[in-house]
Amino acid sequence: MEERAAIAPEDTRQDFGALVREDRVHTALYRDPVIFEEEMERIFKNTWVWVAHASELPGKNTFKTAHVGRQPVIVTRDKEGKVHVLLNRCRHRAASVCEKKKGKASVFVCPYHGWSYDVDGKLRKVPHAAGYSEDFNTADYPLVSLRVEEYQGLIFATFREDIEPLVDFLGPAKKWIDLFMKQGAGFGVKTGGEHRFRFPGNWKIQLENTTDAYHFPIVHKTFLSSLDDATEDLFDVLGQGGWVEDLGNGHSVMVMIPDLVDLEENLDAPIPERFQALADELAKEYPDDQVRRIVRAVGGSGFNLNLFPNLACSMAFFRVLRPVAVNETEIAHIAITMDGGPEAGNRARLRLHEHFQGPMGFGSPDDAEGWERVQRGARAGDDLWVMLNRGKDPVEGKPSNVGDVSAETGMRAAYQMWKRMMTA
Repeated sequence: MEERAAIAPEDTRQDFGALVREDRVHTALYRDPVIFEEEMERIFKNTWVWVAHASELPGKNTFKTAHVGRQPVIVTRDKEGKVHVLLNRCRHRAASVCEKKKGKASVFVCPYHGWSYDVDGKLRKVPHAAGYSEDFNTADYPLVSLRVEEYQGLIFATFREDIEPLVDFLGPAKKWIDLFMKQGAGFGVKTGGEHRFRFPGNWKIQLENTTDAYHFPIVHKTFLSSLDDATEDLFDVLGQGGWVEDLGNGHSVMVMIPDLVDLEENLDAPIPERFQALADELAKEYPDDQVRRIVRAVGGSGFNLNLFPNLACSMAFFRVLRPVAVNETEIAHIAITMDGGPEAGNRARLRLHEHFQGPMGFGSPDDAEGWERVQRGARAGDDLWVMLNRGKDPVEGKPSNVGDVSAETGMRAAYQMWKRMMTA
């Protein structure tokens, strides 16, 4: 193996570019708290960060709380239907003005001194305002508002006003978002609840996982053994001719089941046995073509889409990462349902979600243990590299940004974006 020059610990705090090579990254990226602090500034405050799905704000004066990096925000929909992302911090003495995860409110009131704010962030009222000087103007003290843009119901926010439009940042990923949203089966997509957990590891360890098919038959052996034979064959992700594609700006897609890329195709195919009872139930209320469309959507898309830096559109759910500390990350798994779709179809989707992604499911606990062990192992050795060289050589007949399904193409894409932003 090619020899690499050693990197002294003090250098990792100065030359971020030296930590990322074409086929490997330095372990310091997982464990150096100085690097983590710089990531919060250089990445999470300088790009588009996912904060909500439109269905989480179902009407006027609705809200949810979220984070942009480590900074707490409130995502709101005002009485005109406009979405705002506001720093969750009173302009007076910095107390948070909202502690609920979601709900409906026409005003946010600071519990410390009673300053109140409209859902668009405007300061509405200051108790005992006579105590301030005559030039005190409430218009000067709204909640700090971030720039907000939306694509296909995905709501992103950024601290930067001069950043490129969201559609340009997403680039070729837009095609895959469009395909992913076909899970609405004509009804539209709606979030169907979530669960959160933390693991003692760096956020980039989870970022890598979304487009890592190489681990699937090993880590998820218990999940595969829980399936019927036909479904187990379907989840032979390394044997179906899939691929991983670098979509630019750190985004990537991993196609595991090519037959399920476009859920509106192959509707004449036989209904899988595991979905026949659902199809029979749906047939009592819907015509055959719609039944087939719903059933095909219930199983989810055959790909994982990674949107740098914090969102995965993963087969049949949203996975959101939140960096907490250099060695701690929060994960939210958000189930997806059909907005106004049949109860039977949505019930089936939630059962499938629970089977793999749920807190008692077969998939998430195994993934989380793997991530934790990466962080633990990263403490061994002072100058070791994390290898990302699988599938690096070009594949004949494929573009240079495409590798086979087990390639580490997506990880290399994310780290090149990391390098670009950390050295800008």
